[in-house]
Amino acid sequence: MALSELHLALIGAGTAGVLMVWGYNVWQDRKHRQTAERIFNGGKPDALAGGEPAQGIGDERVEPTFESLPESQAPRNDEAAPDAVGDTVGPEASTELGAEVASASAIPADDTDPIVDCALRFSAATPIAAPILYSVQRSWSGDISKPISWFARCGDAGAWQTMNVDSTGSHREWCAALQLVDRRGAVSDGELTRFLEGVAALAQQTGATLEAVRDAEELAAHAQALDQFCAGVDIQFVLHVVDATGGSFPGTKLRGLAEAAGMVLEDDGLFHARDEAGGEAFSLGNLGPENFTAESLRSLNTPGVTFSIDVPRVGDGKAAFERMLGAARQLAGALGGVLVDAQRAPLAEAMIAAIRAKIVELQQRMRDGGIDPGSRRALRLFS
Repeated sequence: MALSELHLALIGAGTAGVLMVWGYNVWQDRKHRQTAERIFNGGKPDALAGGEPAQGIGDERVEPTFESLPESQAPRNDEAAPDAVGDTVGPEASTELGAEVASASAIPADDTDPIVDCALRFSAATPIAAPILYSVQRSWSGDISKPISWFARCGDAGAWQTMNVDSTGSHREWCAALQLVDRRGAVSDGELTRFLEGVAALAQQTGATLEAVRDAEELAAHAQALDQFCAGVDIQFVLHVVDATGGSFPGTKLRGLAEAAGMVLEDDGLFHARDEAGGEAFSLGNLGPENFTAESLRSLNTPGVTFSIDVPRVGDGKAAFERMLGAARQLAGALGGVLVDAQRAPLAEAMIAAIRAKIVELQQRMRDGGIDPGSRRALRLFS
């Protein structure tokens, strides 16, 4: 009887422990969602919202390595499914943005993005020489992994100009912009603090006045929520063309076919197909270990090629996919190849339809979140 009571006590303690862990996780999840909703829904005015809505948060980051969908639409890689994005909050754009954010005179509106960047403006009674500013900021900016852009305003009513290490001249009004999110993730709390404190110290050292700075905790929460949203739509679809008999394709013939299809070999070792505006539609790479070069293609024999579409960076994903699919089929026919998925299984029509539908869904989700696919904003976030 004593042994039975001990067992019951241990079972009860174990159950209580599990319930405590579960309850803590639920509380943490609710806390994170409330933070994201407060930022995106305008519950607290968000100067980073810039009048453009942002969407909900995803459950985990999906890196751009997703290759193809089987007929069940489940991913074949080991990463999270692209539709594991969590509930969307359907935010409205904040209507309480101050004039400092909305006005082009407050920040260089053409060069900074109110969603992507943390932009800090400061002005001095005496113009600050560009070489001096760069010398001062060098002590802390190198510790930050995210891009920092510098701008100066020419004259009291002049345009903002991008400044760099080679810039000269002296200016009263300056702006520093830290990119909060890219494909490596959100800016860390430490880097964000380093940026805010660094710009504040720079302003003090140069006798400049720094305009009101956003709270670091709110900025960090915004960056995390934006990063999680981006993770939910950051998908790359890949199609392969391999020789039907297990042989190889000659590089010289491959290059001719790629160029005939409107693709151009670029410095990254890939053939790129671009749209009328110069944006990328899709790319063609070697399925083998080496990148393409003009020299290597003369003697190369490759087991296959890979067509790739980077969904967030393409303006019209559906049109780009149809164009890529057509080019892949044309190349396969000319080379005696077959269109296959990541497991080298022939690409079924149901799978193609699933990829097409998923591209449309992902790009619409981006638009609903205030990020137009292929736009400058998208290119920066998904870089």
